[in-house]
Amino acid sequence: MVHTEKKTSPKLVEKALLIPFILVTALFFLWGFPNDLTNPMVEVFKNVLNISNVEASYVQLAFYGGYGTMAIPAALFIRKYSYKSSIVFGLFLFMVGSFLMYPAASMVNYSLFLVSFYILTFGLAFLETTANPMILELGDRQTATQRLNLSQAFNPMGALTGQVVARVFVVDRLETKIGVDASAATSTLSPEQKQQIMEHDLSIVSVPYIALGFVVLTIMLLFIFVKIENRKNDIEKLSLKSTLKKLFSNKNYYEGVLAQFFYVACQIMVWTFIYQYVTNLNASRGADEQLNATVYVVVSTLAFLSARWICTFLIRYINSARLMLVFALLGAVLCAGAILLNGMIGLYCLVGVSFAMSLMFPTIYGLSLKGMGDEAKLGSAGLILAIVGGALMPPLQGRIIDMGGTGLNDLNVLGFIPEVNFSFILPLLCLLLVALYSWRTLNRNKQTS
Repeated sequence: MVHTEKKTSPKLVEKALLIPFILVTALFFLWGFPNDLTNPMVEVFKNVLNISNVEASYVQLAFYGGYGTMAIPAALFIRKYSYKSSIVFGLFLFMVGSFLMYPAASMVNYSLFLVSFYILTFGLAFLETTANPMILELGDRQTATQRLNLSQAFNPMGALTGQVVARVFVVDRLETKIGVDASAATSTLSPEQKQQIMEHDLSIVSVPYIALGFVVLTIMLLFIFVKIENRKNDIEKLSLKSTLKKLFSNKNYYEGVLAQFFYVACQIMVWTFIYQYVTNLNASRGADEQLNATVYVVVSTLAFLSARWICTFLIRYINSARLMLVFALLGAVLCAGAILLNGMIGLYCLVGVSFAMSLMFPTIYGLSLKGMGDEAKLGSAGLILAIVGGALMPPLQGRIIDMGGTGLNDLNVLGFIPEVNFSFILPLLCLLLVALYSWRTLNRNKQTS
């Protein structure tokens, strides 16, 4: 009798790698917190400082610009030193940026706030450039994309926590009311009263970031004292020149960098300007019917989180590129609904876009770096650099909103689409480009299989 060995599926994470996996996965939660704590700050600074939508969107330009500045230096740092050293240095920069919020608030200096966001995300660039490829390496290659989806599932948990903190400890404590016309609300106040309110509100804005700085300090000390061994790669380490040549001869990779740019841009635009979308709806509603934008942002995040867990399961059975193609097209349809359908139905469509975006970041990451060895460290930098899409695109959306003035409905496109609704044409185009990447990757995989 011939005995055949039963083929077993590779484990998601081996027992020996479980502690490093848990520690690194905790970082996904940690950087999710400031990402979504910061999104409502665009609307907060616009109202507190009484500035335009474009000027307020500089918050995102500074925040996500830090990724674009530091992603490649972070990858070169990892390449020379180690994953652990990169994590510790990233946490240090994260802490410095958080603590700089205190002098920014004390001096009532918007520019210093922007510098603080910029430095804070230097640290996040180090963490993301390190953590994503490290998770891919902590186990079998066959389960790499699924493993990254699992770790990334903790990121929206941090985002949800950031949203709740933003609402409870910032927005609800401001003297400047968010969601109403700030100019009209303060028109009867003296310059001295306006200054006092501004100082009070900016100090409120700084508090959660300062508290976050102490949390990051604690975690940095933990990483310093916990031993994390670097895994040796089976693939011979290539020179920097050879690595770059290999990366940019790989269509899955360089198209993936572009797809990641447009995905992140879409996510940040949707999660930033949903506040303005709700504010515009409130303008046509009675005092007793005002909508709370934070509620819809939280629901969006819960939809995003739920879908990411669902997709982590589905990817075991459905090709990840095919699944992303379906979700990208669904998101584009929902974005069109947010543009064309006024009222609550349009808002529900906008919330639904978050469900559709859920699997995109880790899936693009996994597809782009599939089959890479040591060059994944530098390849990761390109994908983190792509996060700069979240810096460059929101000001463009803010400019669309400001087409007719600094209000949200100064101009109706085609006679019936408020300019704030029409501005979501940018996220729609981004989702179509992600769908194109999914389709091209799917076809390439068919040709090579």
